[in-house]
Amino acid sequence: MRECTRVHFTCRRRISIASRQEVAKLAGVSEATVSRVLNNVGPLKEETKERVLAAARQLGYTPSSLARSFARQRSGNLGVVMPYLPKARLFSAYYFSEILSGIGSKAREEGYDLLMLFRDPAEVMDYSGLFRMRKIDACIVLGAKEDPGEVAALRNLKEEGHSFCLINQHFEGEDFPEVDADHIDGSYQAVIHLLEQGFRKIAFLNGPEVYSNSRDRLTGYTRALAAKGLIPEPSLQFRGNFSRTSGLAAAREIAANLKQIDAVFAANDRMAIGLQQGLRELGIPGAQMPAIIGYDDSEAAELTTPSLSSVRVPFFKLGELAAFKVLEMTAVRDTETPSRATRIQLPTELIVRASSTIMIPKED
Repeated sequence: MRECTRVHFTCRRRISIASRQEVAKLAGVSEATVSRVLNNVGPLKEETKERVLAAARQLGYTPSSLARSFARQRSGNLGVVMPYLPKARLFSAYYFSEILSGIGSKAREEGYDLLMLFRDPAEVMDYSGLFRMRKIDACIVLGAKEDPGEVAALRNLKEEGHSFCLINQHFEGEDFPEVDADHIDGSYQAVIHLLEQGFRKIAFLNGPEVYSNSRDRLTGYTRALAAKGLIPEPSLQFRGNFSRTSGLAAAREIAANLKQIDAVFAANDRMAIGLQQGLRELGIPGAQMPAIIGYDDSEAAELTTPSLSSVRVPFFKLGELAAFKVLEMTAVRDTETPSRATRIQLPTELIVRASSTIMIPKED
């Protein structure tokens, strides 16, 4: 996992006897928070203001007039770009709610407001325009997908020096700031677990290929099979769209091939739960029910019958790190020290429950 490191800088002309870094250390806050307090940008807790001002007085720190002028041009908003999906309750979905909670927690700590922005699925979003209009000071992109227009828009952001970060999406050949989880290893561990339980005919219910995490999960699935000398069979690979209804739809295909399937790895919990529900509605008896593993380890995983084994992804931490990353970029982007684009990748963890641990012989 790549470590997230804080970039420190030294101005060419120091006009104070102390640095903003020293004020931040004494006050127990970030440099970005010191900047916002001293320049009165964005909402801040009174206690935080008093602590920073006291530290600045104690150290004799005075920000330059250039810095004050620059800070006043900022909006105090951290933009979060979300996919617009009609009738999809995004904020109640575990994936989005956990990531947004993490982003919001760090933004609040740093004195920023969140500005939610929804991407029109039929158009390429003008990310750079959001900065030109001073709507946002930094941007976190959720739900980005493989598309030439999307890549071009993100390249513009990078070339113009704006603070942005992608969550859960990787573009091969590009050097964008990204915060992601190790989906290859997460999928590998899930399928290895099934193989160690004695299952050999393992189906895979994946999400759309336009998302890098879908491709990563496929890589983990095939690597695990190869580790046991098995060749992936195209007839055992199914496609959904991460929704519960797509899991229900896949249940019909999987039920028709149960003699060739003894376990299913699903790319998220919602599809896995839809699959469980669909198989029950089709009248599949418990003795013929395949073992199932989901992905995300949402709260619902423990509530299914049987409880769902799943790969835990630290979504809250992903959100926190992404917010930290872009706000750090914002704090230093007006200096001579640029922020280096890096990919931070967090580990995943397989959580084993009843859905994958008991192998019941099937009736012929």
